[in-house]
Amino acid sequence: MGVEDKKTSYRIYLVAFMIFVMAILVSVKLMNIQLVQGDHYRELAQKGTVKNFPLKANRGNVYSSDGSLLATSIPHYTVRFDAMAPTKENFDKYAEGLADSLNVMFGQPAEYYHNELRKARNTKNRYLLIAKGLSYTEYLRVKSFPLFSLGAFKGGVITEQKIVREHPIGRIAERTIGYERIGHSGENLEVGIEGAFAKYLNGKDGRRMMQKIAKNQWKPISDVDEVEPVDGLDIVSTIDVYIQDIAHHALVKQLEYYEADHGCVVVMETKTGYVRAISNLGRNTDGTYSETVNYAVWESQEPGSTFKLPALVALLEDKKVDTSKVYDTHGGDITYFGRHVRDSKKGGYGKISLARGFELSSNTVLVQAVYEGYKDNPKQFVQHINDFGLNRKLGVTIKGEASPRIPQPEDPTWSRISLPWMGFGYGLSLTPLQTLTFYNAIANNGEMVRPLFVQEIRERDRLIKKFGKEVINPKVCSQETINQVKAIMANVVKKGTGSKLYSPNFSMAGKTGTAQVNYGGGKGDDMYYSSSFAGYFPADNPEYSCIVIIHKPHVGKGYYGADVSGPVFKRIAQKIYTDVPSTNEVKKLDKAIKKQESLYASYYDKQNKLKDAVPNTIGMSGMDAVALLGNMGLKVQVIGMGKVKKQSLAPGQAIVKDQTIILELS
Repeated sequence: MGVEDKKTSYRIYLVAFMIFVMAILVSVKLMNIQLVQGDHYRELAQKGTVKNFPLKANRGNVYSSDGSLLATSIPHYTVRFDAMAPTKENFDKYAEGLADSLNVMFGQPAEYYHNELRKARNTKNRYLLIAKGLSYTEYLRVKSFPLFSLGAFKGGVITEQKIVREHPIGRIAERTIGYERIGHSGENLEVGIEGAFAKYLNGKDGRRMMQKIAKNQWKPISDVDEVEPVDGLDIVSTIDVYIQDIAHHALVKQLEYYEADHGCVVVMETKTGYVRAISNLGRNTDGTYSETVNYAVWESQEPGSTFKLPALVALLEDKKVDTSKVYDTHGGDITYFGRHVRDSKKGGYGKISLARGFELSSNTVLVQAVYEGYKDNPKQFVQHINDFGLNRKLGVTIKGEASPRIPQPEDPTWSRISLPWMGFGYGLSLTPLQTLTFYNAIANNGEMVRPLFVQEIRERDRLIKKFGKEVINPKVCSQETINQVKAIMANVVKKGTGSKLYSPNFSMAGKTGTAQVNYGGGKGDDMYYSSSFAGYFPADNPEYSCIVIIHKPHVGKGYYGADVSGPVFKRIAQKIYTDVPSTNEVKKLDKAIKKQESLYASYYDKQNKLKDAVPNTIGMSGMDAVALLGNMGLKVQVIGMGKVKKQSLAPGQAIVKDQTIILELS
């Protein structure tokens, strides 16, 4: 019995000793965690509950050439409630008043809001949604409500801001204004001006500390950001809102009447290359039209008769033929290597001069002139086209420009019909903008300039960078040739294929085009027409060049360039030169700045406290108001376009640096 008791005692001692050793080890480990590794584990805990989130900077605004807003960032606010933040005393004191205020603003019964607030308090809800999609003024109003006015810590109000990109003039020129966003596959989509100039528009993101409060829900720790975001720079585009509006609606009208598939129009300032208007419209399934593709920059197809201008210029430059040389149209049908070339007029035009053949857009005349002039040396003709710059991209800032295709004699695809077919614009491809650039060079007395979509980058009223004229080719051909083709293109409108467009009130010059395009690669139903008109106005002293292309018009209603695209061209010229006197839009922004500078001086003379008080901007242009307020240290958000009709901060109140002011424009 004694032996058994002794064995039991040993076992007890052994267990006790093991427990003692384990206790020592646990104590050592705890001390190690607390004293040696404490900082590390505290940091891990902190990372799990508190994070530094990026705070997106406001993108800069995109303006038209006259200061109208084309794209701007508008803040939308979401307000939530941390029901555990207020003390019981403050909650009981202000909850009913908060419910009444929410009822007045949002329409739900006060009892509903009171119950929701109580329920959140009882369930310890720290992220109750109050309202979302609020404007800045609505957000300020909500923050002033009972309880919320105590702030984030005492009142429990949580505010979240989301920047939304808006286009005050609607969807006009939407594809050219563009956007920058992440695609479905994670790729960075950079479209139009917004995409091309993203590095200027984006600004620098800030940082905000947020705390994890529930199931992957985070709330700001305070209303103050750790790092304030820096707003992006503003872009002043070349777009003229007035001309853009004319071009857009003229194109829509024709597309709707002819039930066309899609079309585009570009208006370019002759001397500078500034694109004053660009509209790209495609047909939707419901028959309406919207901007989905930038056809002017992206779509490269056979130009048809508008290519007869480069062909004629090459012939005249090489002295291959004189404009007075007479050609037999052979009944409107001639054959080259078993392939027919036909005129649009049945029976042809008899015997006519080269100039008259161009005016009437005779395929048979131009093909004969090109083939006879270059059949022994096609490389000479093609080299002229290359020298014009038509075999390479323009290098415009907007991404997605298609490559032109000009057949070269050394190419494996070159055949016996390549040369004659090029004579009337087939077997090659160009984008509308590439074609227009050549026509603009002729209008500009031979100087070819690159099309530009942006003229300035600004930080409010301060000029950061200016984009001036960019010369691609100082002289595409001799002045003698330019004078000849200008006279012929003026006659196209006066007595040629564009005679229906002639008006004694304003002059135009250009070339009609009607191309048969094989969209599907087959025959029959795959064949459609592309109707175009390219030229400039006024004819004697060109200020603007313009191209209009309409694809797949309803054949039963018409498909010739003069009938389908020509009226759009005429409408634009007519509205610019009869409704509104011509002005040099390039200087408009500079004038606004001078006016603005004198405005500053006037304000300073009248009151010494201007830099300490919010000025009255009612009635000022949006561009002037933004510059004035930005110079005074305020953050400016703009809604609408035109002149200021309302401002969120009252005139005369003290300015707080980096405070936001909302301007509503008429």
